[in-house]
Formats: sequence, C-alpha cells, structure tokens
Amino acid sequence: LSNAELLAIMIRTGTGKMNVVDVARTLLHTAEGRLNAIADMPVEKLCSISGIGRSKAVTISGAFELGRRSAAEKIVQDRVPVTSPKDVFRMMLPFMRGLDHEECWALLLNKANRLICREKMSSGGMESTVIDCKAVIRKAIEKKASGVILVHNHPSGNALPSQADINQTRVLTKALKTCELSLLDHVIIGRDGYYSFADENMVSKF
Repeated sequence: LSNAELLAIMIRTGTGKMNVVDVARTLLHTAEGRLNAIADMPVEKLCSISGIGRSKAVTISGAFELGRRSAAEKIVQDRVPVTSPKDVFRMMLPFMRGLDHEECWALLLNKANRLICREKMSSGGMESTVIDCKAVIRKAIEKKASGVILVHNHPSGNALPSQADINQTRVLTKALKTCELSLLDHVIIGRDGYYSFADENMVSKF
C-alpha cells in the first residue's frame, strides 16, 4: 500500500467532495510528503485539514506515537551495544522528535556498553534544561552502571551546543569521575541530526 492508502485506513472516511484517499493525499501534501512531518503535527494542526476532525486526528497521532515507541522498544530489547552517537540518535529520536521544550535523558550502560536503562532526568523550557549531576550519579550507582551517555534536544533544530551545554558537560564529567564513572558522550539531538561531544573529542578534554 502507498503512504496515502495506509493513512486512509486510519482516516476511515472522506467528505462530500473528497474520498478518503484524497483526504490522505491532502494530509501528505500539507506535510510536503514527509511522514515524519505528520508525526510531529499537533492534533490542532491535523484538525485544520479538510476531512480530519478531532477523533481522526487523535487516531493518527496515536498511531505515530505507537510507531515511535515500537522503534525505541526494539532497540532496547535487542540488547545490542551502544557503540556510536548514531546509535544514540536512533534510540532517542522517537522520544524527542517534535518536542517544543528541552528534555535531558541519561542512558546508563554496563561495562559491555549494553543499555541497562534510560532515564529522563529533567524537562525544561524552549532554550534550556538543568542537568542535575547528583541525580545522574545517584541513578547510575543505583543501576550499577559503569558508563553514562547524556542526551538532550534542541527544539530550535540546531544541534550545536551552547556555552551552557559545554559548561554543564564539563561539570558532569568531573563529578562522574569522582565516583569512578565515565561520561561516554553527550549527544544533542536537533531537527535532522545530532552533535556528539565524543565525536568532537570534547569529553576527553574535560
């Protein structure tokens, strides 16, 4: 089935002027043909499209949310080692895509770099969120982790770190070292890409 036909299954019915596939095509056109753009649309935006009321909009949003969770769940269940920032990006994008505020997560890894768990550490505003070093260390010790990867998003879409991001990463790196724990990376997720402190040799300098 085409993307329009799959969307039509969720939309279920058309209007007096358009059949259900036409409604789905209008939705795709509004999203410039990108399913990711539809996934990021709030319910209110979906409702503005002819043929899509609130019930249909909620159904569409719910379906994409299930897709996000399924993708993220599979990565955890497969228990493959986290070996690159690209792995982190794939794992966390389902949770962070389309957020209008910053969130900070900690990925806790064992000595084999396999994921023990991921924990949301804080939720902030559009331009910043606080990294609570004590909370990260406490959670890492509680889960018997040996390494930590910090992840947060930039709602602006620009993944480059701010000076505050750099400063907080430096502080966390030093705090973890005092407890014989390692900050393996700090990955910032933007709209279509990511910035890795490890790739840029930033972590090793702290």
